[in-house]
Amino acid sequence: MWSRRNMVKAGAASVVAGMASATGFARSPRRNAPNIVFILADDLGVADLGCFGREDFQTPHLDRLAAGGIALDRAYSNSSVCSPTRLALMTGRYQYRLPGGLDEPLGVHPDLGLPPSVATLPSLLKRAGYATSLVGKWHLGGLPQYGPLKSGYDRFFGIYQGGADYFQHGMTIRGKFIHDLWEDETEIHRQGYLTDLITARSVDEMARLSQAKQPFLLSVHYTAPHWPWEGPEDEAVAKTIRDSFHYDGGSNAVYAAMVKSLDDGVGRILEAIEASGQAGNTIVVFTSDNGGERFSKVWPFRGMKGELLEGGIRVPAILRWPGHVPAGTRSALTNITMDWVPTLLAAAGAEAPAGLGLEGRDLLPDLAAGSAGPDRLLFWRHKAQDQRAAMRGAMKYLAMSGHEFLFDVAADPREVANLRTVRPDVFDALKAEFAAWDKQMLPYLDSTFSYELRGNGHLAGY
Repeated sequence: MWSRRNMVKAGAASVVAGMASATGFARSPRRNAPNIVFILADDLGVADLGCFGREDFQTPHLDRLAAGGIALDRAYSNSSVCSPTRLALMTGRYQYRLPGGLDEPLGVHPDLGLPPSVATLPSLLKRAGYATSLVGKWHLGGLPQYGPLKSGYDRFFGIYQGGADYFQHGMTIRGKFIHDLWEDETEIHRQGYLTDLITARSVDEMARLSQAKQPFLLSVHYTAPHWPWEGPEDEAVAKTIRDSFHYDGGSNAVYAAMVKSLDDGVGRILEAIEASGQAGNTIVVFTSDNGGERFSKVWPFRGMKGELLEGGIRVPAILRWPGHVPAGTRSALTNITMDWVPTLLAAAGAEAPAGLGLEGRDLLPDLAAGSAGPDRLLFWRHKAQDQRAAMRGAMKYLAMSGHEFLFDVAADPREVANLRTVRPDVFDALKAEFAAWDKQMLPYLDSTFSYELRGNGHLAGY
């Protein structure tokens, strides 16, 4: 474990040595460069959409998006909690290469976040001539040191921290309410249900951006269906919550209302894309930052947010790009959050600077060809319960709370049959590959805000 002082020093060195700067003159975008609308849900389970198996409530708009594109049936998040995944989504690399990825999830720190000097998806697209906007949740460090406008976005509307009450637009931490709704870097106050506010601003941004003479990236990072468990009709509930870090309350009906509001919001955004006249040249991506929570459906997997079982890191994912990927299809291509950076850069014709060291891979060739792609080697770790995982193809090494396993997640998606003694060669190889990979990553901090808040980190992150 490292101290915070050592972490800050190492973080500065890793930024200089391992990441390319996003600075530089913008150039004109290539002709007919596609617009990109990237929609991220928060804590949505892998089977929480109708097109992925949910049956007790409907998600018609997201189902329609899947029908017009590709549903990715083997999509993984970079982490089982939110901010580390968001760091990978911004950088296209394993989040453990930066100190901000070590707090799982990121708490309220003045010295942890996504450094402005680090190249990001929005900064690289901006350099390629794109306009960039983020609406919704940031959760990669707060002002004055960090923020969306410092990492490649031209405009921002939303929250800086990891969550917010849907009506009060802030969190109560240790008895203190912290308001958290912003326009760029100015605190603002609005009335309304947060999911609806994010949708309305996204629709407005879509209309504004589509009138410009340049392609755009519109990132829509919803807080739904992250707790607190409040549907659009539950404003009275918000007045009874004394501490945002609670895990009780809610119901299947409330959760359904939250997901319905999310789905309705996506429907309005899709309508705005159609109204812009640019639907044929607009990439739409939808996914979640990690696996599901209390009321999520993760069948046929088990596990949840905060765990490296499949239910904690499998996510729904949809890609629509008319004329470039086959519509109405499903793909078994293994993919992970950090893949979206090289994939979208390739789609935009944007060059990644030399030395950037992207660890994600461009998914477009395999998706366009209908290929399941190669057997990839992927890694995860999570400080709570000392969790570690390495997966090649369907074979997955998993360590949790001092126990070690080998699972075939294709034949045994619920991860019940431990093959450690049946396939010792595979177990030993994956364990060794994890150890070699882990040596390349920054070690965990000796203590963190979110870890201490939960008492030894044994509860799922926020």
